[in-house]
Amino acid sequence: MTDHSGGDWTALAERLDGMGEVRWSVCVRDGDGQVVFAHRPDDVLSTASVGKLFLLVEVARQLDEGLLPADVPLQRTDELAVGDSGLWQYLKVEALAPEDLAVLVAAVSDNLATNVLLHRVGLDAVHRATANLGIARSALHDRVRDQRTPATAERLSSGTAFELSGVFAELGSANASLVRERDRLLGWLSASVDLSMVASAFGLDPLSHGEPDRGLTLWNKTGTDAGVRADVGLVRTADAAFSYAVIANWRASDPRDEVLGTMAEVGRAMKQRLDASVR
Repeated sequence: MTDHSGGDWTALAERLDGMGEVRWSVCVRDGDGQVVFAHRPDDVLSTASVGKLFLLVEVARQLDEGLLPADVPLQRTDELAVGDSGLWQYLKVEALAPEDLAVLVAAVSDNLATNVLLHRVGLDAVHRATANLGIARSALHDRVRDQRTPATAERLSSGTAFELSGVFAELGSANASLVRERDRLLGWLSASVDLSMVASAFGLDPLSHGEPDRGLTLWNKTGTDAGVRADVGLVRTADAAFSYAVIANWRASDPRDEVLGTMAEVGRAMKQRLDASVR
């Protein structure tokens, strides 16, 4: 029987295949990091702000090693200013501590905070941190810009669901290569307010989900741009966990409602199994 509530991975695969105008890359892993569902997981797609995750990894590393002084505020400048998402552009304060900026990036995907942090730690260092994770096909390519030209990177970031779900599987493992940065990263990512995609299925408070609610705890990073929706994260109960990456790209039509509904189905499929684990 096909379970249209999202519990049937086969039905979900058929739905993804049926959306011909949308390119998908999807990968869901269990608490051991093993793939339990995948749809074109190795396809490289645009991931918008999801690539800021790699910036956060490098910021956490530099803070841990003392390369980025935690008590020295970083100044915003007109050169690094950019519109669209974020809160700092509306605040009066001209300089913030690196960890405060990291919280803004993780919580609201703050573009100005992203650019200031990236200017300080360097894109080359972010690329090295990405490579050290064993990531070869996912990357943050550039700072955030209001407009892209032939002289700039074509897109902010790109990636595969296989690699991005693997990063969150690492964050969920106490023995992971990210063990030194893990607590900082999870603390920042717990503040994410965007639960509009996969995470919409969990029914959590967008402003407060860093502690268990309904038996669930969630950490995620999303990306949104014209023709792009991406949600990568880790959701777990006391006894089970899933790390996931769900990326959708499209060009011509505007299938956002259907895309968001399908992303929520991935979330429902995970939630059904997590709910069963706590009964």
